[in-house]
Amino acid sequence: MEKHPEPLTADEAQALAEQVASAMCARDRASQMMGMRIVNVGPGRAELVMTVRGDMLNGHATCHGGFIFTLADSAFAFACNSGNQTTVASGAGIDFIAPAREGDVLTAVARERSASGRTGVYDVDVHNQRGEAIALFRGKSHRIKGHVISGP
Repeated sequence: MEKHPEPLTADEAQALAEQVASAMCARDRASQMMGMRIVNVGPGRAELVMTVRGDMLNGHATCHGGFIFTLADSAFAFACNSGNQTTVASGAGIDFIAPAREGDVLTAVARERSASGRTGVYDVDVHNQRGEAIALFRGKSHRIKGHVISGP
């Protein structure tokens, strides 16, 4: 009979999510290049911030949607890997609500909505420093083999 590990306590799950985020962040050159910072992370959730720079503006002098998508996608990645099961995106979509402008500080808050078997659904709300909605993102995850960090 296969022995299943004991469920983690809330404190253990939080500590694991923080360790996983730290390891992922250290290797995530794309998020680093865009100036993203992790503000908060926990089991099934993550919050990242990014300041819109001049080199992120499109021809309308607003933040290019690809940068907003990448911010949301990064928050999604940290949230769905928080349990230390290597997880990738199987799909994602975004609805742009309002433009972001140079100097805006964008916050992406990712939350697990559903997780069953090897798949999950995560919603990410992106807002600016005034709390105004900028975008709504939904990501679908697929767990693959492996772990983000080595376990004990």
